[in-house]
Amino acid sequence: MARSLHNILVTGGAGFIGSNFIHYLFEKTDFTGRIVNYDALTYAGNLENLADIEKKFGGSRYFFIKGDITDRPYVEHVFRDYAIDTVVNFAAESHVDRSILGPETFIKTNVFGTYTLLDVAHHAWGKREDTLFHHVSTDEVFGSLSEEGYFREDTAYDPHSPYSASKAASDHLVMAYHYTYGLPTTLSNCSNNYGPYQFPEKLIPLMILNMKERKPLPVYGDGKNVRDWLYVEDHVAALWLILQKGKSGEKYNIGGENEWENIHLIRRLISFVAEETDIDPKELESLVVFVRDRPGHDRRYAIDCSKIKKELGWKQKSTFDEGLRQTVHWYLTNDGWCARVKSGEYQKWIEKNYVRRI
Repeated sequence: MARSLHNILVTGGAGFIGSNFIHYLFEKTDFTGRIVNYDALTYAGNLENLADIEKKFGGSRYFFIKGDITDRPYVEHVFRDYAIDTVVNFAAESHVDRSILGPETFIKTNVFGTYTLLDVAHHAWGKREDTLFHHVSTDEVFGSLSEEGYFREDTAYDPHSPYSASKAASDHLVMAYHYTYGLPTTLSNCSNNYGPYQFPEKLIPLMILNMKERKPLPVYGDGKNVRDWLYVEDHVAALWLILQKGKSGEKYNIGGENEWENIHLIRRLISFVAEETDIDPKELESLVVFVRDRPGHDRRYAIDCSKIKKELGWKQKSTFDEGLRQTVHWYLTNDGWCARVKSGEYQKWIEKNYVRRI
């Protein structure tokens, strides 16, 4: 029996996956309730991603609130004023390189922020069973794989960066609140996402835009690190299934079952960008430059997502070529968005047009 969801708090809803999730709920599901998008609007949060949702549903079924998940009194206000019965926690600092340079922010947001949300939910909901706290996490908490094997829900945690360590800690807190206090929770660990609205520091959008601008294409180490790539719409569809049918206290792995060495992925992108732009692929290939490897760079990630397929009936709908072509086309045809994101100008635009406090 599917859960009845009414007032969903989406933390980090202005980010890449969060904004795609909000689009999905309003545009491709039968959800009729309200969504409260609670986001601190740090560098990767961009309300321009949701301008169409704001225009169509703002003030009736969609509400944006600028706030930090570590701000307990403010989170409590949101729970009370919007009668929150469901939390989907996307809010996180998520870039490995940034965590190596400055881990403190990752600990504050990913660990203390998740604790704050959990504790507010625990006290607001009490013993209610018609609620759910879903935590969105990463496969990076499991560490690195050799050439064989897959991450399963019962794989031991072995994080190798401040980012993955902070996400591992938040995962443990979620499960602890379920077992200790009976808080209804679900948790998902996903593989690398790609698609529209991703901040351009991430591998795929960075490479697409660098190709367009004929800038160097930096590749860590020997380029043979392997990642499992998941199209973002397939991911958010899985999350919606978990919210409706996932069993409280359970974890679900969400993967693309689509492994690529970084160097082969970049060459695939070269072929698609060349088709879209008429840039000579040989010219793009000449831009590839191998750089010093990232400290603690995990060699391979790959997810076994048989549990969510068997128990909830999820499956990927996009082939990698389909998703990658759509992603390349989106970045090459959204020059304004890309320019504003990279310059930081969109932050001023957001503050002027969208930000309001309760």
